[in-house]
Amino acid sequence: MQLSNSILQVIAKFLNDKSGVETDFGLSLAPTRKEFEGDVTLVVFPVAGKLKTSPENIANEIGNFLISEHTSLVTAFNVIKGFLNLTFNEGALISQGLSTQTQLKLENPKTIVVEFSSPNTNKPLHLGHIRNILLGWSVSEILKANGHNVHRVQVVNDRGIHICKSMIAWLKFGNNENPDSSGLKGDKLVGKYYVAYDKAYKAEVEKLVESGVEKEVAEKTAPIFNEAQQMLRDWEDKKPETIALWQKMNAWVYAGFETTYKSLSVSFDKNYYESNTYLLGKKIVEEGLSKDIFYKKEDGSVWIDLTEDGLDHKILLRSDGTSVYITQDIGTAIERFHDFAMDGMIYTVGNEQDYHFRVLFLILKKLGYAWADACYHLSYGMVDLPSGKMKSREGTVVDADDLMAEVIESAKAKTLELREMENPESTDAVELFNKIGLGALKYYILKVDPKKRMIFNPEESIDLHGNTGPFIQYTYARIKALIRRADAENIEWKNAIDNKPSLHPLEHELLFNISRFTDVLEEAGNAYSPALLANYTFELAQLFNKFYHELSIFNAPNERDFRLVIANKTAEIISTALHLLGIKCPEAM
Repeated sequence: MQLSNSILQVIAKFLNDKSGVETDFGLSLAPTRKEFEGDVTLVVFPVAGKLKTSPENIANEIGNFLISEHTSLVTAFNVIKGFLNLTFNEGALISQGLSTQTQLKLENPKTIVVEFSSPNTNKPLHLGHIRNILLGWSVSEILKANGHNVHRVQVVNDRGIHICKSMIAWLKFGNNENPDSSGLKGDKLVGKYYVAYDKAYKAEVEKLVESGVEKEVAEKTAPIFNEAQQMLRDWEDKKPETIALWQKMNAWVYAGFETTYKSLSVSFDKNYYESNTYLLGKKIVEEGLSKDIFYKKEDGSVWIDLTEDGLDHKILLRSDGTSVYITQDIGTAIERFHDFAMDGMIYTVGNEQDYHFRVLFLILKKLGYAWADACYHLSYGMVDLPSGKMKSREGTVVDADDLMAEVIESAKAKTLELREMENPESTDAVELFNKIGLGALKYYILKVDPKKRMIFNPEESIDLHGNTGPFIQYTYARIKALIRRADAENIEWKNAIDNKPSLHPLEHELLFNISRFTDVLEEAGNAYSPALLANYTFELAQLFNKFYHELSIFNAPNERDFRLVIANKTAEIISTALHLLGIKCPEAM
């Protein structure tokens, strides 16, 4: 916030002049708590300690200095123990609030790669993927708005035993079924056979156990399991018929994923495929072995000892020379550095992989890659439904497409409940229901701190009251209706700032919160937390509605035009913030 920075500079000079020595007092201003009067608060305890005086004395000295020498910045202050609360000059606040920037510029922007989604090709995207995707997309948009160069990527996990399970089940039970003949999206069709495999596998294990085979042995000798294992070996040996089936079923899945991504308005700058990257990293491991960064066991497997770093021994190559996930990730990280000359890399992955990424970043650092320190694991908690956990293999996962359809249908029902529509099946109406429904879904997930586990409640998400996307969208639509009315009445409101009388307390508060946008945007970028931006936007919408209900606009001729200016700026901030959350704003609701 430019005004806060100007005040801090003035205070710093005052304190340095007072002490006679140039000192870093570690000054910072934070929004004043609502129960106290003021806009921003300075904690003066550190200052008092360095100047060997009481907090109250130095706070009053600073406050009196500001209102006597810098009334263009501050017009009032009060002291509560060691806290100095300052009230901004109205003219300065108006200027700052109405000129608040929605896009920051950096002298030295960074190039940052954000990885998210990264699905398996044996099942459709589900609710857990949605949280991942929404976080990755929003963080990338927030970083772009902070002035950085951002590239969005995903790793598609398109190989391995889990893929072969779907393939063998389709061969056994599919009767050449395909997306066209089944009427299913390709990813749903393949997911259907992943579930079918699990069902058949469990039945075979149970039958073997009943015949007297121990369960552990039965699980490893079930016929369908052996067939899947053989298919994996055939894939690794590049047998033509296996590769052809793999390519065909993966193509179905990719088409299904693309439909879901399009519905979520999500895209990627580059896709990496595990089938192309799983051999990456082996050469790097061999180089690390020659430099004694890694060590080899008697069985030929390669490891790294991380016990001095508080971790464990980690395998990098199996005894047969095959790589493990960490090896692939090392190779992929290095390839991305070459692809994008990146300054930083963000991995959007659930918190069950916290240890994995600690190990990965530490290995990259030991290998001498300076950018390893700029790698970050955007660790997030699981997302459940009120009914509990989800399980892919048992087919109890909430499909992403089904969930989106549900919230869109709820948006339609809620809208029609509140007002009549001539043609609810029209293109415009369908587009409105989509904006509201997906806005509800996205906001409900993104308003929660990424680190926290959460429960997604579809019914709560669509509520027009409370901390929801539709409430904020409705606030935006309300403002646009005011602007349309003003324009229809030929009101010249855009230059009203030139003749503004003193501010009403609610105008003052609204302008102050508008001016906070850039600080919140920067904080959200530094913390990789869309939740900070989401909850700020809700508070701004709440405040505007209070402003709207308590202050007249069109029935207050002397105030009308300026209040329209404030309203319009509020709409601009809301629209920008929602865009950064991946949410579209309806012009009318």
